[in-house]
Amino acid sequence: MKRAKELRAAAWEKKKGRWGMLALVCFIQALIMAGCAALSFAVVGAVAILLISGPLILGFSMVCLSVSRRQGAGLSKLFEGFSRFGDSLVLFLLMDIFIFLWSLLLVIPGIIKTYSYSMSYFVLQDRPDLTGNEARKRSMYLMKGHKWKLFCLDFSFIGWYLLSALTLGILSFWVTPYHMTARAEFYQELLKEEQETQQQIAKTQAAVS
Repeated sequence: MKRAKELRAAAWEKKKGRWGMLALVCFIQALIMAGCAALSFAVVGAVAILLISGPLILGFSMVCLSVSRRQGAGLSKLFEGFSRFGDSLVLFLLMDIFIFLWSLLLVIPGIIKTYSYSMSYFVLQDRPDLTGNEARKRSMYLMKGHKWKLFCLDFSFIGWYLLSALTLGILSFWVTPYHMTARAEFYQELLKEEQETQQQIAKTQAAVS
C-alpha cells in the first residue's frame, strides 16, 4: 500500500490538465444540492436532496475514479450516477442509517463505520452486478485493516481545507476533487492488494496439491 504522500502525488499528477473540469463538476454538484435545499417548501427540499444525493455522489466518484485511471471524464459523467438511481439511493440510505445508529453508541464507532463504507461508491461503479447493499458489504471487506491508512490520507488534506476556509470555500472546488481522486488511488491500491493476495493463495494451493 502506498503512503499518503505517494497517493496525493499520484492524484496530483493525473489531475494535470483537468483541474478546470473537476472544479466545474464539483461546482455544479454543489449548485444542484444548494438549489434543492433552497426550495420554498422545506419538506420538498429535504426529499429532493434525499433522492439526488446518492446518484450525484456516485457520479462524482465516477469522475474521480476515471481521472485516476486516466480514462475519459467530463461533466456528463457526473449525471451517470442516475443510471443506477435505485442502487445509489439504497446505498446512500443504508450508509446514513448505519452510521447514525453506530454513532448513537459513541462517536468513534460511527467514524469507524464511515471508513468501513468509504469505498462503496467506487465499488458500485466497478461492479454493476452488485446492489447498493452488496457494494456496502464489499467496501467493508476491502477496508478491513486499512481504515487507519485512509484516515491518515484524509488527515493529510487538513491544510488544504484550512486554506479553503480562508477563501470562503472557493478553493474547495479544487481541493475536494483532488481529495476524492487520492481516495480513488487508495481504492485501486486495495484492489491491487486483493489481487496479489488471491494470486498468493492460488500459488499456495497449487503447491500443496
